Amino acid sequence: MSEQGIIFRQNSRVPDGLQTITVCTGTGCLASGAAEVINAFRKALAEHGFEVPESLAEVQKVKTPEQAKFLKKSGCQGLCAMGPLVTVWPSGTFYVHVKPADARRIVEKTILKGELIPDLLYKDPISKESCIRTEEIRFYAGQKRQVLEASGNLDPNSIEDYIASGGYRALRRVYTEMEPASLCRLIRDAGLRGRGGAGFPTGKKWELARLQESDKKYVICNADEGDPGAFMDRSIIEGNPHAVIEGMMIAAYAISADEGYVYVRAEYPLAVRRMRQAIADAMGAEILGKNAFGKGKSFGITLVEGAGAFVCGEETALMASIEGKRGMPRLKPPYPAVRGLFGKPTVINNVETLVTVPLIIRLGPDAYRKGGSPDSPGTKIFALTGHVINTGLIEVPMNTTLRQVIFDIGGGVCDEQGRLWEDGFKAVQIGGPSGACLTKEHFDLSLDFDSLQGIGAMVGSGGMVVMNKDTCMVSIAAYFMQFTQNESCGKCTFCRIGTKRMLEILERIRKGEGIPEDLQKLEALAEQIIASSLCGLGKTAPNPVLSTLRYFRDEYRAHIEEKRCPAGACQALVNFSIDSKACTGCTLCARNCPVNAISGSPKQAHLIDPDVCISCGACYRVCKFNAVIRS
Repeated sequence: MSEQGIIFRQNSRVPDGLQTITVCTGTGCLASGAAEVINAFRKALAEHGFEVPESLAEVQKVKTPEQAKFLKKSGCQGLCAMGPLVTVWPSGTFYVHVKPADARRIVEKTILKGELIPDLLYKDPISKESCIRTEEIRFYAGQKRQVLEASGNLDPNSIEDYIASGGYRALRRVYTEMEPASLCRLIRDAGLRGRGGAGFPTGKKWELARLQESDKKYVICNADEGDPGAFMDRSIIEGNPHAVIEGMMIAAYAISADEGYVYVRAEYPLAVRRMRQAIADAMGAEILGKNAFGKGKSFGITLVEGAGAFVCGEETALMASIEGKRGMPRLKPPYPAVRGLFGKPTVINNVETLVTVPLIIRLGPDAYRKGGSPDSPGTKIFALTGHVINTGLIEVPMNTTLRQVIFDIGGGVCDEQGRLWEDGFKAVQIGGPSGACLTKEHFDLSLDFDSLQGIGAMVGSGGMVVMNKDTCMVSIAAYFMQFTQNESCGKCTFCRIGTKRMLEILERIRKGEGIPEDLQKLEALAEQIIASSLCGLGKTAPNPVLSTLRYFRDEYRAHIEEKRCPAGACQALVNFSIDSKACTGCTLCARNCPVNAISGSPKQAHLIDPDVCISCGACYRVCKFNAVIRS
């Protein structure tokens, strides 16, 4: 690997002596217009006569830093709800909801004069105070961003940027100073557990594969992230693809593998594109390929695009897909570490696990263990979504509580309009379709593998969906059951048919057609599906139903016995009317009614025709005066 022309430094956010504008180019910010913002910055800076380098290679050619401004692209910075995000360095001024028209203001005020633009600053949802830097924002202050720190600062398309920030140094140390056995022992001593859901000890998995005698071994990066509301692995690949390569190469050294696969779903086009470029750049830099670091070791990576089947997140189904077969799980043992891809010993780790490995090599196992809990050390990345003020990607020590995540980092629960709702919390779904719903009684529960497993939940891949009191838990259970029923590969009878029968019962209950015996039927079916399914999809499919039955049984009974949806979310069980005393005649409800069921003149109380109303709730959601009554 050539190092000529590359300036090594620990913090690549701010090249020495060069003012930098960093624009987030994660999927969320790009969807909100980040590409247009970058174009606007490029134009505004050029109009003021500045040279505008946009890569580290171009930065190194700048001869007069005072006549240049570095326009840098980064991966996901986490605060997805506020994008596009822009940071001006070295001051660290952080702007949110930046539009293309704001680029000129930022250049003329912040870049040239050092002035702040108040309307672009993040405002705390409780104190209403403006925050200038990320460390002043509770969303960031409550985290410990080890893995995501690089993803939010590096240019994902620049191998030079990755190397300059210390990238591939852990790999160099492994290749030049360590033996496979000692490497496996180091990862085991660090206590790293797989971040894909099961939490199996990574060092133990590597050691088992290392001990196998074989002429061929493989390393697979599982990026088939399919949980609703989860986007951790996608964002890491989009923001720091070279860390994935480095982690895979370290794993390959540990087990003596010479070939690897990155299995990523085709629905992640940006992640696919950036991963392909990173692989090509690593090959060009002679990192991937033959004789890495002059040690005679060779490793190549192939990127495989999955068709989006959720079951292919299961390791044996994933391997079948790579082999060109239908993605269906097989019975274990033998485990992949013994007989995996093409019948050879294989290590499969998810994205987050692999990018944590170089971090452990740099920090050392003792320092890494200082975060998290004794049995679940380190940090975990969660995709925080739903009815919470600050949605986005977060990274916290694994002994962090649910209360800290929702109210400190998340900023609190909100209503459908995004307004803070102080007493609005109802539940949080953690672990996706394989997980469970947690309630207020779990606020102070540590979010580690064992604590969650003890209450019938799981960390899963890291999806965390917050729900307010307007959420129907029967509908939530039906949603996740619909997902798992659709995604069942059909190999197991109980998974294929049992989930379908559970979904049918849930839909009957939502329509007001349920009977008291349905609750016992759901629990009996769940027990059989868990006991009789082959893979993790089937064995965990009933979890959302069981957890909602455990904590919200009264809500099920209201649907069945009273033919009423307490949350007012099930259309068949909800009626809407307008309080004539509270209605101001603003006409907002009438203008948003899709079937014209609301009548009334401006500034006069309106009426809802019950024979026309379809109970969609649009009027209830848009009313600013609490005049629409839901019963």
